[in-house]
Amino acid sequence: MKFISEPTILVKIEKMKQRVRWKHSSILQQGIDQTCMVIDDGRQEIPEFSFMVMGDTGTKSYPGHHPQREVAKMMLNHGDDSRFVLHTGDVIYMVGSREYYPSNFIEPYREFLVGGDRPEDIAYNQMVFKLPILPVLGNHDYYDVPLLYRLLTGSTLPLRRMLRYKDIEIGWHGSNQGDAYARAFLDYLAEISPADLENHLNQYYTARTDTDRCLRYQPGNFTRLPNRYYNFRYGGIDFFALDSNTFNTPAPLPNNQAGDNFRQELTKRRQEIDAEELQMLAEFDKLNPDNPDEAELLAELVAKLDQINEVKIDIEKQLESHTDTNVDFEQLAWLRDRLIASWQNPAVRGRIIFCHHPPYVTEGSKWNQGQTLAVRHRLRGVLDEVAKSLGNITQNCPIVDVVFSGHAHCLEHLRTVDTGHADAHINYIISGGSGHRPRRQRPQGGELLETFSSNTGISIRKVADSLLYVGRSGSGFEKRKPYSCVRMDVKGGFPAKFIMTPLVTELVEGKWCDRSLKPFII
Repeated sequence: MKFISEPTILVKIEKMKQRVRWKHSSILQQGIDQTCMVIDDGRQEIPEFSFMVMGDTGTKSYPGHHPQREVAKMMLNHGDDSRFVLHTGDVIYMVGSREYYPSNFIEPYREFLVGGDRPEDIAYNQMVFKLPILPVLGNHDYYDVPLLYRLLTGSTLPLRRMLRYKDIEIGWHGSNQGDAYARAFLDYLAEISPADLENHLNQYYTARTDTDRCLRYQPGNFTRLPNRYYNFRYGGIDFFALDSNTFNTPAPLPNNQAGDNFRQELTKRRQEIDAEELQMLAEFDKLNPDNPDEAELLAELVAKLDQINEVKIDIEKQLESHTDTNVDFEQLAWLRDRLIASWQNPAVRGRIIFCHHPPYVTEGSKWNQGQTLAVRHRLRGVLDEVAKSLGNITQNCPIVDVVFSGHAHCLEHLRTVDTGHADAHINYIISGGSGHRPRRQRPQGGELLETFSSNTGISIRKVADSLLYVGRSGSGFEKRKPYSCVRMDVKGGFPAKFIMTPLVTELVEGKWCDRSLKPFII
């Protein structure tokens, strides 16, 4: 059974444009940039500041404990020092449904919200943040539920139990093609009447950039984002938030013997996954969620079902025939132009990208996925264009200082070596271990190789090294499942210096233990 469906890239783009009234005449007439915002907290010009990064959070509690809530409590210890929190996506599991925002987001992060002392009174589409949480869309935030499964899971709980289906966070609603996320976080201009639109723009789009007006993000008052991808400057650092769901389409398989052989391998693997899924569902059906021991096994099965579903979706993406309409070139061109402008601005001390899909990662289920390689090559292409345009202005410094991502359920720090492209010598930090069950590093270890084709043939060379990996390890009584997020301290000076502190919490002998790993400069 197909539990999850995903809209096409074209649908994702068009639906999101409709929700923010992309390039509406009133917006154009007032010279408003819909991809930019200013965080107006009175401290945005101070060069030394801290922020946190989390991702892959939006899951429910497990029997007797709630890892996501434990990460949130750990973050609160650093809340007074931090100006904002970057969220690398997958805000709500499994299908970005509005019905899970109260339990899977509002309740765990209640202290970050205005009115958080009564989280039950906060509507998911009316959240106002005291400490900004600035997200990007994850794949689960775009997912939907096929009609057949809705008929089974959308019924009342007693009927679902009679049918022996358990609650795996797939309810009656899906994300409605990302609509729940848009209503939760974006300035949903489509809901504002034409008569009120101009007043709304005059009230909330009063900040100024170097060239245009833009949205003024006011912690504690108005905390909406302007678009699904956006940028802001804080303390002299340019931040670029990307929607990687619209440029993660794998390259088309070649129409030759090698391509045919790979299609056959993918088809065989998909059949194996289907059989594995059916076997897991049979086990699922035997477990009693009211029994604490069996409930823990049930949670493990849910995590495995989610993992193999992601693998299956990735295989399906690779098997589909693709054209250039499957790539969000508009967003990639925006990133290219903004990076060029950032380097040409002497006031900017550094640059950070955050998105959902990691370009480089060694987590066991993601490191060689078609989507991972697609995001790597698309971002690499953008950085190559930026480097070509800038010439010697970068003085051999990386185009971007840090790229944050999630999707892989771990905390990892990688650094690229000389890739032969402009994505060389960049720090990549995966912060996707903040709520959903952590996953293991691949058995091959932390050295990433890549195959390159040229006129002289095919070569394989190292492109990145994993310098830190925090994820599931061990087995039996030695099994470890650390959950994590990141604290980043930005120092003054030019160029900026970044100090990363991994924050980890883990259930040990029935008690949650927090620990900060040794900070390091990146």
